Amino acid sequence: MHATNRDISESDLEEFQKEYGKSKIERVVARAVQKNGIAATSEDYEAQKNLVRVFSLELETGKASNQKNSGRCWLFATLNTMRQQYAVKYKVKDFELSENYNSFYDRLEKANHFYESVITTASLPFSNRTVKNLFDFPDDDGGQWANSAALVEKYGVVPKAAMPETFNSEKTSEVSEVLARKLRKDGVSLRKLIAEGKTDKMLETTKKGFLAEIYRILVYAFGEPPVNFDFEYRNDDKQYFNDRNITPKEFFEKYFEWDFADYVCLSNAPDHKLNELYELPSQGYIHTGLQVTFANTMIDSLKTATIAQLKDGEAVWFGSDVGKDSNRKLGVLSAKLYKKSELFDIDLNLSKSDRLRTGDGTVSHAMAIVGVDIVEGTPIKWKVENSWGDKYGEKGYFIMSDDWFEQHVYEVIVKKQYLNENDGKILSKQAIKMDPWDSLA
Repeated sequence: MHATNRDISESDLEEFQKEYGKSKIERVVARAVQKNGIAATSEDYEAQKNLVRVFSLELETGKASNQKNSGRCWLFATLNTMRQQYAVKYKVKDFELSENYNSFYDRLEKANHFYESVITTASLPFSNRTVKNLFDFPDDDGGQWANSAALVEKYGVVPKAAMPETFNSEKTSEVSEVLARKLRKDGVSLRKLIAEGKTDKMLETTKKGFLAEIYRILVYAFGEPPVNFDFEYRNDDKQYFNDRNITPKEFFEKYFEWDFADYVCLSNAPDHKLNELYELPSQGYIHTGLQVTFANTMIDSLKTATIAQLKDGEAVWFGSDVGKDSNRKLGVLSAKLYKKSELFDIDLNLSKSDRLRTGDGTVSHAMAIVGVDIVEGTPIKWKVENSWGDKYGEKGYFIMSDDWFEQHVYEVIVKKQYLNENDGKILSKQAIKMDPWDSLA
């Protein structure tokens, strides 16, 4: 039974004030927190002592890329793993693919998916949770690994020089605002046409007209994607090469030995049942491409498969909650970095499962694992290639403790050949459909 008095009373406040004033040390701590902030005051110097940036297994990598003020980490991480293969094979250390090129088609495909979803759900009221979610997030620059895979397979890739960044690709807030308003307005119009009983042909014509306008907005913001281009480069041995009038799909097929169907997303989301396959239909916006699926398993499976792929010379895409227990400037990810529970003398710990189910934990950022330090068969720390430029960490590279991997890494993209027998069996299961607002979304 709920207490009768539901508000904070004056006597409650007096009790709180009296309780706080008992210890002088609390006032000392309060002054430190007020002056320096919670993170700085709770940071544990001891946690950094063993995070030496030396790794027993380390891939050869180039200059860190920079997504700047955009949410394209998922795409940067994918293209960074791909460019690592290219750089080794063709001896071009600091080669970079154009994220702007694939971002253009990402936003166009999301717009089409939005229109199709509006048509599918037109009979449902705006108060329906699925419809509300659809109009709340009509088109942004976030995404999943499977989205980047589908984009590359459909549209290919180009070098950064063939479609360089623009103001809007590096700072996406303005174009995202315009796209969101445009799509919501178009969505209302499509629902109205369906309510009036218009034909499927008219709906299709209307949708294509809307998409043509979206295309124009994207060209203004990002530039027009090249249909073909000339590829010129000089490798690290100073040898000159050129490939004239090549298309983006030809470029991908010629220069990359890459089959996205060989890969799988292993997830460790303990708020979901383990040893099950999950699918997120709401984010699979290219219907003929790879869909967003997760083979949910134990965290040790993610580590083992990651190490196996690194040993074969290939970087690993991973999704994590980068804002937790991290120092952005130093480039340190450690579950022991901050002692906030000790600072406030309050237990602030939540299990990984509870963090996901309550929204405290999210898959907020994607990066690439490019190294690991293994001591007596056990991983101790990991080397991470981020996409925040070279001003953070060690020239853009972060160090991740193994306990941070356990607590805050939720998914890795690895080749199926590295899965153990149990995890391989998950792939043959019927996928469980997840809602658009699922914790892994």
